[in-house]
Amino acid sequence: MTEELFSTDAYLSTCEATVLALRDGGVVLDRTVFYARGGGQPGDSGVLRWGDRSFTVADTIKDRETGEVVHLVDDTSPPVGETVTCELEWSRRYTHMRTHTALHALSGVIFTDHGARVSGGNMESGGIARMDFELEAMSVELGREVEAKLNRVLAEDRPVHVLLLPRAEALADPGLIRTKINLVPPSVDPIRVIDIEGIDKQADGGTHVRSTGEVGTVRVVKTESKGKANKRMRIQLEPSS
Repeated sequence: MTEELFSTDAYLSTCEATVLALRDGGVVLDRTVFYARGGGQPGDSGVLRWGDRSFTVADTIKDRETGEVVHLVDDTSPPVGETVTCELEWSRRYTHMRTHTALHALSGVIFTDHGARVSGGNMESGGIARMDFELEAMSVELGREVEAKLNRVLAEDRPVHVLLLPRAEALADPGLIRTKINLVPPSVDPIRVIDIEGIDKQADGGTHVRSTGEVGTVRVVKTESKGKANKRMRIQLEPSS
């Protein structure tokens, strides 16, 4: 299996790796800094360099059957056994990190003030995202209230920690599984946890910034009802300075 370096250090933007296998339109490596699309976070893009040649990585996915991390490349691929250099499209990845941490902070604010769990979510490139909650009601006024509190807690520059907890310990804490349905596969042990000090603590496999101050300002741009006890907030990050 590919060693996923981003799991413990999301700020790594490059690494050396060995080509393990070629798949239809993709490359499997022994290690990578590329995040594979999943959990509502887009897959990373960038470049694989081999000697004086470069191969554009348009997306990174995880094979549903094998669990392999597959780097989707253009027409040709470096041969099996060769050493390549992985280079992320860093600005895009960093925006995903800021957005993902913003969503966790939003989840924490809603859970603390309203006791509502997350029922869905998704991120787009460009700092745009949405999150669905088990709320009975949603309004523009609530969106404004949540936006103000969210930006206050983000501005406090709280540290963001990555923890690896034994499965039994993690599942014994009901607060760690904030989604409506426990989406952590039974085979996952230990469970990776993102802890935003004093705001939110939940199981998660995505990439995040080191502190909430890096997120910047977030706007709640739309509130929607998607049905009974299913309400949506759409957010947009302001450009980082």
